[in-house]
Amino acid sequence: MRAVYRNPKELATYLKDLVDSYSENLITYEKLEEKVLKIVEANGDRVYRDGFMVSKIEIVIGESRKEIIDKIVKQI
Repeated sequence: MRAVYRNPKELATYLKDLVDSYSENLITYEKLEEKVLKIVEANGDRVYRDGFMVSKIEIVIGESRKEIIDKIVKQI
């Protein structure tokens, strides 16, 4: 797993795949939480800017996945 992504589309695809893996019960919620937090911390403003998800990422991952990621990030 790469920690830092320069390309927003690659970053969004990785986040999308993570949430899909959780939805298909391939990984636990705790594992999803751990990976999402690592990615968000490593990529900083590429994921969230001024408290809101970057629109390029939001478009790729969709609303339902965005809600799951937002829930995880707001817990910290």
